[in-house]
Amino acid sequence: MSLAITADARAAFDRHLAHGDEAAAAGLAVRLVEDGVSAEDVLLDLVGPAQVTVGARWAAGEWTVAQEHAATHVSEQAIAAVSAVTAAVPHGPRADGTAGGVLVACSDGEWHVLPARILSEVLRLRGHDVRFLGGHVPEARLVSELHQTGPDLVALSCTLPMRLPLAHRLIQACRPVGVPVLAGGTGFGPDGIWARTLGADLYAADAPTADELLRRQWPPPLAGRPSIDPACAEAYAQFVRRRSELLHRVVARLHERHPALRDPTDHEYDTTTANLSNLLDSLAAAVFVDDTQLFTDFLSFATAFLTARSLPPDHLGTVLETPAELLRDAPLFMGQLDTGRGWLANNA
Repeated sequence: MSLAITADARAAFDRHLAHGDEAAAAGLAVRLVEDGVSAEDVLLDLVGPAQVTVGARWAAGEWTVAQEHAATHVSEQAIAAVSAVTAAVPHGPRADGTAGGVLVACSDGEWHVLPARILSEVLRLRGHDVRFLGGHVPEARLVSELHQTGPDLVALSCTLPMRLPLAHRLIQACRPVGVPVLAGGTGFGPDGIWARTLGADLYAADAPTADELLRRQWPPPLAGRPSIDPACAEAYAQFVRRRSELLHRVVARLHERHPALRDPTDHEYDTTTANLSNLLDSLAAAVFVDDTQLFTDFLSFATAFLTARSLPPDHLGTVLETPAELLRDAPLFMGQLDTGRGWLANNA
């Protein structure tokens, strides 16, 4: 039985992340393993929770993007250090005792790679043959990997629901070659509800659960059945063609109503523009999966995000005016926008 992660170890690791001290963080992680803490516990009970705290500090406006990126880099180095000093268990889920091949990838447009990296390491430690492709894996690259390496399973990570339409393309790319997909990450919604909508064969909320599912049956069956409404898919496709125009109009409207946000040298300029882009993509993703919760969840995040930076949340109401004017001929989008405006009226 391995030792547990102590509160002192957690506090020390958090300090190393805050100071961007990769040597100290990696050294602490390795010492814990050498002292008898399992590598899996270091990854799941130290690095993972610490990174959640990093994200919370950024969302609350306590840390800048640069601080968040630096801390994430430190976490990645700690994972690499743990991986370098640990060996995988020499068995896997197949009946003959050999490990199964798992290809781990982040959805197209998804740069939050740490959860997928931890998944890869935990599966490796548990005996799986794992190949990690990293973040932002476009469809063409995934298809190439499928044909060149012939994995038994694709584990697809998505942390942002706005990327679900792109995740759907990757899931569907696996179908012609008969490779099942295990979905994971907060982007797939509560209990993985949108993973099922997209047609993933399995969903796991964390790495141990993923391993347990794979051990029940290897390789997993192709059980996923996408339930994307063709009308929703067509509405999304039409949005993609108009996205650039919509974003331009939304930014112009916001600057017209709030001139203080026009200055590109202001530290909030890039943040505001990025949030407008994310808002439109969340709106489109909500239409794609036909679920208003996706859009209202983003509005809830954006309200808290703006408030933490002393920016009036009523910016969101201004932002929603322009899509409502330009998408009057798109009833599915209008339904989402009406729900969003109603949510803002009651909560912002």
